[in-house]
Amino acid sequence: MLTLYGLKSCDSCRAARKWLDGAGVSYRYHDVREDGLDVGHVRLWLAETEWQMLVNKRSLTWRKIPETDRAGLDETRAAQLLVEYPTLVKRPVLIGDGVFVVGFDAGAYAASSLEG
Repeated sequence: MLTLYGLKSCDSCRAARKWLDGAGVSYRYHDVREDGLDVGHVRLWLAETEWQMLVNKRSLTWRKIPETDRAGLDETRAAQLLVEYPTLVKRPVLIGDGVFVVGFDAGAYAASSLEG
């Protein structure tokens, strides 16, 4: 089964949910703020993509993190920050059997051969 990771208040996440619902695709929703993230989630994602794709450096959360914690960021430190600050994740993240998409792009969702 697919899992969509995001925030209820995020416009991109709402668009992704609307697209999935409209396409009749079954998925589980995981709110990263309410349900949190653990190292296991982040490691799975890092096996699929580079950490730079997962860290939203344009977010308010990023700007609130002290500069000393942002300096010299590498994969290990990025993973720690994503667990510590789950709203730092570039959203939404759609993951399932053979599917991994960061951000909402209707074309990428359609190309992923998602099953209803």
